[in-house]
Amino acid sequence: MTPPPTEERSDHPEGLDEAVRLRRGRRERWEREGERSVGQNLAMIGALGWTIVTPTLIGIFAGRWLDRAFGSGVFWTLGLLVAGLALGCTLAWNRIHRE
Repeated sequence: MTPPPTEERSDHPEGLDEAVRLRRGRRERWEREGERSVGQNLAMIGALGWTIVTPTLIGIFAGRWLDRAFGSGVFWTLGLLVAGLALGCTLAWNRIHRE
């Protein structure tokens, strides 16, 4: 049985080079900046929580207002709740990737 072509192999040296390069860059950044404190980690968790909660609450309040104005039950509340939650999760995801 012959091995697959180099482009399809998972142990291809280019993949290893990329992994080593990423690891080295992370290590250098850690040595330069050091570890974050417990307070910084907790602040990041709190900020991420508020990043998700704020758009969700805005969606709920706007939806309730629209439902009262148009007498539409919970149509707008549920729709804007989901939209706010999706927006908040997207913002949190982007923030995590920036860190």
